[in-house]
Amino acid sequence: MEQLTERITLDEQICNGKPTIRGKRIAVQTILEFLSAGETPGEILQQYPALEPEDITACLQFATDLMNRNYVLKTVA
Repeated sequence: MEQLTERITLDEQICNGKPTIRGKRIAVQTILEFLSAGETPGEILQQYPALEPEDITACLQFATDLMNRNYVLKTVA
């Protein structure tokens, strides 16, 4: 398992290698999808009692860090 941040981990054996929260079977993508659908952090924490408020903040920070990178689009012939 690789630590991507203090709370975000990556393990090819968990969630098909997607980034997860502290090695649990809860993908960062899942939390981001709940937030984008309008769920509050409190509602997410009720659904996932194993999570801590800092885990949700870590998901947002992880997504922000990804968007802080430079991307290049190449056309395919």
